[in-house]
Amino acid sequence: MAGRGVDMSALPKEVRDQLAELDLELSEGKGLGQGQEKELKSCCVCAHTQAPPPSSSSRYRDRRSRRPHRSGGTRDDRYRSDIHTETVQAALAKHKEEKMALPMPTKRRSTYVQSPVMNCTPPGSVGLTPSNQPDCFYFLRNSLRNPDSWINHSVQGSSTSSSASSTLSHGEGKPELCVKLRLCVSGQGECVYVCVTVFVGPLTPHPPGVPVNSRVSTKIQQLLNTLKRPKRPPLSEFFMDDQEEIVEVPQPDPNTPRPEGRPIIPVKGEPLGVVTNWPPALQAALVRWGATQGKSPALTALDITGKPLYTLTYGKLWSRSVKLAYTLLNKLGPKNEQVLKPGDRVALVYPNSDPGMFLVAFYGCLLAEVIPVPIEVPLSRKDAGSSQVGFLLGSCSVSLALTSEICLKGLPKMPTGEILQFKGWPRLKWVVTDSKYLTKPGKDWQPHIPTANTDPAYIEYKASKEGTVMGVAVSKVAMLTHCQALTQACNYCEGETLVNVLDFKKDMGLWHGVLTSVMNRIHTISVPYAVMKACPLSWVQRVHIHKARVALVKCRDLHWAMMAHREQRDTSLESLHMLIVADGANPWSVSSCDAFLNVFQIHGLKPEVICPCATSPEAMTVAIRRPGVPGTPLPARAILSMGGLSHGVIRVNAEDKNSALTVQDVGHVMPGALMCIVKPEGPPQLCKTDEIGEIVVNSRAGGNMYYGLPGVTKNTFEVIPVNTLGAPIGEIPFVRSGLLGFVGPGNLIFVVGKNEGLLMVSGRRHNADDLVATALAVEPVKTVYRGRIAVFSVTVFYDERIVVVAEQRPDASEEDSFQWMSRVLQAIDSIHQVGLYSLALVPANTLPKTHLGGIHIFETKQNFLDGNLHPCNILMCPHTCVTNLPKPRQKQPVGVGPASIMVGNLVAGKRIAQAAGRDLGMIEDQDLVRKHQFLSEALQWRAQTDPDHCLYVLLNAKGLVVSTATCVQLHKRAEKIAAALTEKGSVNTGNNVVLLYPPGIDLIASFYGCLYAGCVPVTVRPPHPQNLAATLPTVRMIIDVSKAACILTTQNLMRILRSKEAAATVNIKTWPTIIDTDDLPRRRPPMIYKPPTAEMIAYLDFSVSTTGMLTGVKISHAAVSALCRSIKLQCELYSSRQIAICLDPYCGLGFVLWCLASVYSGHQSILIPPLELESCLPLWLSTLSQYRIRDTFCSYSVMELCTKGIGTQTEILKARGLNLSCVRSCVVIAEERPRLALTMSFSKLFKDLGLSPRAVSTAFGSRVNLAICMQGTTGPDTSTVYVDMKSLRHDRVRLVERGAPQSLPLMESGKILPGVRVIIVNPETRGPLGDSHLGEIWINSPHSASGYYAIYGEESLQADHFNTKLSFGDPTTLWARTGYLGFVKRTELLDAAGDRHDALFVVGSLDETLELRGLRYHPIDIETSVSRAHRSIAESAVFTWTNLLVVVAELSGSEQDALDLVPLVTNVVLEEHHLIVGVVVIVDPGVIPINSRGEKQRMHLRDSFLADQLDPIYVAYNM
Repeated sequence: MAGRGVDMSALPKEVRDQLAELDLELSEGKGLGQGQEKELKSCCVCAHTQAPPPSSSSRYRDRRSRRPHRSGGTRDDRYRSDIHTETVQAALAKHKEEKMALPMPTKRRSTYVQSPVMNCTPPGSVGLTPSNQPDCFYFLRNSLRNPDSWINHSVQGSSTSSSASSTLSHGEGKPELCVKLRLCVSGQGECVYVCVTVFVGPLTPHPPGVPVNSRVSTKIQQLLNTLKRPKRPPLSEFFMDDQEEIVEVPQPDPNTPRPEGRPIIPVKGEPLGVVTNWPPALQAALVRWGATQGKSPALTALDITGKPLYTLTYGKLWSRSVKLAYTLLNKLGPKNEQVLKPGDRVALVYPNSDPGMFLVAFYGCLLAEVIPVPIEVPLSRKDAGSSQVGFLLGSCSVSLALTSEICLKGLPKMPTGEILQFKGWPRLKWVVTDSKYLTKPGKDWQPHIPTANTDPAYIEYKASKEGTVMGVAVSKVAMLTHCQALTQACNYCEGETLVNVLDFKKDMGLWHGVLTSVMNRIHTISVPYAVMKACPLSWVQRVHIHKARVALVKCRDLHWAMMAHREQRDTSLESLHMLIVADGANPWSVSSCDAFLNVFQIHGLKPEVICPCATSPEAMTVAIRRPGVPGTPLPARAILSMGGLSHGVIRVNAEDKNSALTVQDVGHVMPGALMCIVKPEGPPQLCKTDEIGEIVVNSRAGGNMYYGLPGVTKNTFEVIPVNTLGAPIGEIPFVRSGLLGFVGPGNLIFVVGKNEGLLMVSGRRHNADDLVATALAVEPVKTVYRGRIAVFSVTVFYDERIVVVAEQRPDASEEDSFQWMSRVLQAIDSIHQVGLYSLALVPANTLPKTHLGGIHIFETKQNFLDGNLHPCNILMCPHTCVTNLPKPRQKQPVGVGPASIMVGNLVAGKRIAQAAGRDLGMIEDQDLVRKHQFLSEALQWRAQTDPDHCLYVLLNAKGLVVSTATCVQLHKRAEKIAAALTEKGSVNTGNNVVLLYPPGIDLIASFYGCLYAGCVPVTVRPPHPQNLAATLPTVRMIIDVSKAACILTTQNLMRILRSKEAAATVNIKTWPTIIDTDDLPRRRPPMIYKPPTAEMIAYLDFSVSTTGMLTGVKISHAAVSALCRSIKLQCELYSSRQIAICLDPYCGLGFVLWCLASVYSGHQSILIPPLELESCLPLWLSTLSQYRIRDTFCSYSVMELCTKGIGTQTEILKARGLNLSCVRSCVVIAEERPRLALTMSFSKLFKDLGLSPRAVSTAFGSRVNLAICMQGTTGPDTSTVYVDMKSLRHDRVRLVERGAPQSLPLMESGKILPGVRVIIVNPETRGPLGDSHLGEIWINSPHSASGYYAIYGEESLQADHFNTKLSFGDPTTLWARTGYLGFVKRTELLDAAGDRHDALFVVGSLDETLELRGLRYHPIDIETSVSRAHRSIAESAVFTWTNLLVVVAELSGSEQDALDLVPLVTNVVLEEHHLIVGVVVIVDPGVIPINSRGEKQRMHLRDSFLADQLDPIYVAYNM
């Protein structure tokens, strides 16, 4: 509680006890339920009422104590303009004492970030200074100087499961501290851990989850502390079977408000008055005014400075419209052929600054009886929404566009001078409508003006929530009726003046400023958007100068005028009879209206003239407030509960001002209209009186259809409301308006939002405008631009998630921006009770704009989802808003239960999951097997029987032979080395000797030299000359751990080992004897050693696992012979055969193939060091082609290098004569799950060079057994299956069809080698599993390793991993545990013996799996999803730290894309793996460490991350 700003000592004892109890529950990880939170708060409240009076900032002040202080005028307070700002500030005050423990994102300085305040230092890591080092650290540091003191505890880690490792703890109850010491190996920066187990006394308590000696950056620690305070109640903890729905379905809250009123009765507007002199059609009104009032002004246009540019009279309007109508009908085609027919659609393309030309064009089209389709002027090919406008033009079959000469000149053009073909647009003919291009008709030609009918008069465009642009067709009679209804509702008089600030091409600007104004001979003064930007008061000045009775504005214009009003004092608004607020239906318009009234009341503005209205393109004007009579009281306002609104229910908010929404009415229904409220989703059922619904209208004055889209039209324009029983309430169709609202007292209409701004989150409704208003109230002035905030929702993991995007000011610092984002999160959470998923800030002027400068929401959303938003700051908050994750799995207690009953070869009714390679038996070379059971003897035998047979050929980067070795040459070189060891090295039989060579024949000769001398060879990768600091310590460690008596190496490497650079990294004075084998004298050893028994150690195999553990295993002479015999049998290797090897020769199967197999089987090995491929990519493939190789072995690194480097050059390679049709088997050597995508890509890319798709396969080995599977020359093709990923996470295998959702393709890991038996075992119960069950792969084989290498071997370790027995079934056989999860499946294919083939599928290493939410995840699956998320992700790696999932992604594109990756990575992991990413780290290419086998070293990466050593481009902490 101390962290909550409460002084514990000041609290009474009973309160302290209660708090301690609650804190205990928290610390146990139960989290706070809602009731407990209230309890906690009430404790604090009680305490503070008993304690001394708190300061004013205390967030625990008793709410009841405030009530008596409320004055009677409190409710009136809510109507003030700054009410929402106050609300937000009050909500934020609650959070003031509890500052966000969220660490700020880390960003590297870079050119694209606009923020000038970049002097913040990167986060420092917490170093281990003497003050904070644990005692054991000194012990370790001192011990490290003397390896003898700790070597006996080393190299005991293994790549087995965590459950297996748990058996290693010593039963004496001594506390132990296992410290991993990290060192780096090789040019690839491989990382090594040696596990040092230190027994110490009782440790001092430390925070749970944080290792005592960990070097953890401050930020990570901060993040952890934040996550320890659960925000939401935890999810229930019982796992539901995966047959149930994935998603956690929230239980209905019994306190959810429900509608209780009676069903609504449709509301009727006043009757539409019948006036005798109303024209039969709108065109007739123009005829009348053109003839009788020709000099009366129709329109005044303003220039950019706000001064009148020209005035168009009714006479001019009429004459020009007639000329245009005549030209359209008679003068467009060649030889005056008629191009347009009545009813054809024509696009009107006029800029916002040219209302006169638009007016003439619009009425010219009406007179010609063609249908005008007004659209915006396209500015470039990349206009936001351009292709959607093309869709509109296409659906309306538009082929002709009218425009002005100036506009035409400004349109983007091709080099030929033609107008650019805009994206998605049909081909258009452009017609200029300036007077000089029009033809005056003869005196006998008059336009035909029929009485208004149901034919379309014009089409108004409308953009949907999904970004589609549709055309609402308005009939001639609807257009006329709408003008009549507006005239009646607004009480328009002939000859009055109207100031219009709105866009005249659509909506209110068109209806009032173009249509109704002409019907009533009104003088319209049009104020373009450009003028408003330059002089925000221009419209107020026009009202004053022209004594205008009506002004048509938006809230934006009220706000701008109010901000600029100090510049002008002598304006008068007394003449205004109506100030129509076009977006008065926006719930937050009330504050703009009130603020404007407060400022301009002294300038003669009367309260009753402010008339908000509600409109939509489909229903046109839905309702408008009529101008009031001076002195009458203003209509009441509704103060609604935000919580109620989110459930679609009207509840008056009388309690908490912070969560109230004050809305003003939009007047009464239009004359002649009938209106009711229906449910927005599902069938159009009538709402109850206290329920929010969609407003539907029946009126002759509304849209008729979406032009050319009959299917969508029916759902919108032909809606018949139904009652609660589902029966229609009548015959007449209604039109959906897209407005959400209710009917208040006195049949006043209230609107609370729009369908297109509706965000449905977890079954609750939120309005985008409400969220924008809340964000704006959080002091945005310093950080973001007021009008540049977009709110939308994206669907992620079965629910809508809210995203806020804003444009950041160039002078805002990172700190300011982050603070603002944090405060917006808090405010929205407090006021709307909804969590934001993402909050992004982009540089100024980068969001896609609409034509009048607003934000194009759909394009912004699309950019966000496509990774094209390019934010400069981003905050992801999935932890707070994703509450529908599946229930965590609760692991069942481990035990052998009745389900494990065995009957014969069945477990629980299924065949036991076991498989075996064919019998090793006795092969053809019986003499060799019988006489020479040791490899050294085999070499001697070959040197005698076939001395000149070439065993090895080494190639360089140019493909030239560097050196070769025949049987006798290899034997003699081995003898020289054995003699040198005896003389110079003074080694004894059984001593370990380190072989430090680059890949080549020297390494092979040294290996056999050691066998001849009776020593145990240990192959070590040489240090990288350019990176000694990182690679030499690992060499040193292996030398020390193996207790090597001597080092065999080359002259060059010997110089490096003794160089000054080496001395800076390790102690070079303590190297064992170093023997340079380059120029040895010709000497033979006195005798060639023969081991007394085949169980003696032949060599040590040291390797770094992907988890960073350095493990050395002992390989006996018997195992070497059995392994070589097994490979010979599987691959059919004989003296006449040639194979090509492109592998690193230092450990595992790579070493066996490079050094051992040729001597045993007698085949020729062509050796290609993988490093040579970096300077000549086609080297390996051209070697296969040149030597007509049938069998080749490579690593994933080599395959990836070829795929990425020369995959696109197959035509060039083919022209050079490269042919791979000779290749029968290409085996990838690995200790991991087969990389199916890579092998398939390789096969497809090089199939043009003749590579058979059946040729590529994989091998599988592990530490306990170097070769378990390998695709041989005979036997069935490799199988591929598709498994369900959800089941895999539950340790189950469910086979699915290809293409099934959540399916994962798995490839068989090659055929099981002769002599190998495999069984699938439950790693916890150690009992066998049934067919197609996931478990640990156990091996029984004569070539398994003898055990881990240790000076004083710990038998428990060896017994556990190398000699384990099943808990039931076959208790006698000894098995080796591989530490890999997999399953066996019996296929329909037949093996060589004619039996059904059992395929082994490897899923992944137990050591690498991530345990999250009780489920088991394999990092490669998450990484595959991440790499697919965006084109700029080159590589990715994941790891966990204290239950936090960290994703590291390498950015291959520009740094501008870095922050785009954060939401995409979060989305894809949530969607596909149902996990929340805790931290996203964006780094440069090549940062993720990869070992020589092409495997990612995630633990090395994890260490670098925790110590802040990655130099990331960006680190995002997802909260």
